[in-house]
Amino acid sequence: MLTSAVTFVVGLAGLLLGGSLVVGGASRLGIRIGLSPSVVGLTIVAAGTSAPELAVVFQSLSVDDAPLAVGSIIGSNIANVLLVLGLTATMGAIAVTNRIVRIDIPIMIAASVALLVLALDERLDRLDGALLLVSLLVFVGWTLRSATTGSASQVQAEGVAVMTDAGRARGHRHIGLEILSLVAGIGLLAVAARFVVSGAEEIATSLGVPELIVGLTIVALGTSAPEIVTTVLAAMRGERDLAVGNAVGSNIFNILLVLGAGGLVADDGLLVGADAVGLDVPILVAAAFACLPMVAWDNRLDRWEGAVFVAYYAAYLLFLIFDATGHRVADRFGFVMVVFVAPLTLITVVVVALHRRGRPITDRRLTEGAVK
Repeated sequence: MLTSAVTFVVGLAGLLLGGSLVVGGASRLGIRIGLSPSVVGLTIVAAGTSAPELAVVFQSLSVDDAPLAVGSIIGSNIANVLLVLGLTATMGAIAVTNRIVRIDIPIMIAASVALLVLALDERLDRLDGALLLVSLLVFVGWTLRSATTGSASQVQAEGVAVMTDAGRARGHRHIGLEILSLVAGIGLLAVAARFVVSGAEEIATSLGVPELIVGLTIVALGTSAPEIVTTVLAAMRGERDLAVGNAVGSNIFNILLVLGAGGLVADDGLLVGADAVGLDVPILVAAAFACLPMVAWDNRLDRWEGAVFVAYYAAYLLFLIFDATGHRVADRFGFVMVVFVAPLTLITVVVVALHRRGRPITDRRLTEGAVK
């Protein structure tokens, strides 16, 4: 038990250091080569923080444990939206760029819906995996192309200063250091996340917690730890475009890259359980959809909205615990979630969205650099 606790704490320390290296290296590198913070978060950082999920999927496939692999990705994506963005927003309202509202969140929604459709037969086969990977290549290529061919005014609108020739020359001398920091941070995140997951699993086993709960909660949270750390650190440093881009981009990469690669390399396809198709993937889709109306009308996610996201994630975890342990409260709790919480949430979102649509945006400080 003591060894497991030490492993877990060492892993957390590694995540903090690795997250700091990734946030610092990626943001400076992206700015030096002319990318906006949101694009950096959507591509470079998102790919790096998806490395632990990719490692878990391949490791799970090697021991023929596909449900654990799929469950960790679904749980990680739900945590990215409800927990990561929720926690970040509770620290202060997040200004969201027009690009993320109009393009990237809809792409995240589309990827989530595509996962649900492809998984209806409870399997991601090689054709499904190839489709997801091709979609990722199109997304990344288009994102980088649109970022590098944008005008100076567009780049400035997302908070990136246009460098002079002298400044660009000085910046080139430091690109190597930024790349080294980024690579070291990504590597440390991948290793540290494995320590966190391993330590948490051993602690849970020692305490007698069922393995199913470990897979649905601890493994998912462990692989989401890099996203949590990098997003929160970016928000604390004031790099909120990077924070939001990282959370949204990680979800896109987790579906298109991690599950795509898993479906492509698995001999009989990547199995998706009936429970996941019936409950967890629809919740993932709902969480993705919830992002859009919250930020669409004023380009920001407020503190109270972040608190709502965190509360929903806590309710989801509570339901998983009740359901996994066979507690009779699970049926009643699930009934309340479906009959009362879901309709009230929909009504609240619609009312808030209509209210925001009808009023002018007054807080220009929060939306500066987000509204063109």
